[in-house]
Amino acid sequence: MNRINHHMVKIFVIIAVLIFFVPLLNQAQVVKEATKKRISVGFGLFSDIWMNTPDGMKTRTINQGVNIFATYNVPFGKSNFGFAIGLGISVHNLYWNYMFEGSNDSLQFKRIPDTLGYKRSKLTLPYLEIPLEFRFKTKSKFALGIGFKVGYMIYGHSKWVGDDYLFETNNTLKASFKDIKNIEKFTYGPTLRIGYKWIHVNAAYSLSSVFTKGKGPDMYPITVGFLLMPF
Repeated sequence: MNRINHHMVKIFVIIAVLIFFVPLLNQAQVVKEATKKRISVGFGLFSDIWMNTPDGMKTRTINQGVNIFATYNVPFGKSNFGFAIGLGISVHNLYWNYMFEGSNDSLQFKRIPDTLGYKRSKLTLPYLEIPLEFRFKTKSKFALGIGFKVGYMIYGHSKWVGDDYLFETNNTLKASFKDIKNIEKFTYGPTLRIGYKWIHVNAAYSLSSVFTKGKGPDMYPITVGFLLMPF
C-alpha cells in the first residue's frame, strides 16, 4: 500500500507543477515578458483505439485517458514557424475482457471466462513524456503542430471489479495488480495537432508495443482527442 501511495504522490506532484507553472511565471518579476510568452500549457482528454488485438480480445469503444503538459517554445525568427520541447503526463486506459492472475512477480493475463461476472477490468498505463514539436501559427491563431514524443511508464497497474475469483467468495472483488512485469517501460511515436486559438484536436500513433515481446500480443494504441491550450 505504501508503495502505491508513493507512486501516486509522484504523479500528483508532477501534475501540480505543470498546472501551476505558468501562473507562477506570470507573478514572478524576475522573468521577462518575452520568456513568459514562450511557455505553453495544455490539458487534454482522449480515447485510444487499440490495434492488432488478438482473436477473442474485446476492447471498449471508448478507452478514455487524460494528458497534461507544459512546453518551452522557440520561434524561428519572426516567421510563423517554431519548435517546442516540454514535459507532460499521459494516462492511458485499456478496458478489455482479460484479467490478471498470479503474484506480482509472475502476473499472467488471460481471457475472462464466460462463467465469471465482472463490471470492470482495465489496464492503466501512466507515462511521463517528453514531447517535441515543430509548430506553425498564423496571426489569426490557426495552429498546426507535427511532432514526436517519448514516454516512460511511471506505474502500470490493472484494476478488477467483479466476481471474487481470488478468494472464491460471493462478495464483489475490487482488486489492483501492480508492478506488472510484462509491459514495456518506454513508448514513442509521432504526433499531430491542429487547432484554432486555444481549442485543438490531436492524434498520436504508437510505434511501440504495450507488451514485452514474447510476453503478450503485439498491440498498440492510436490516440485521438482534443486539447485546451489557454497559454
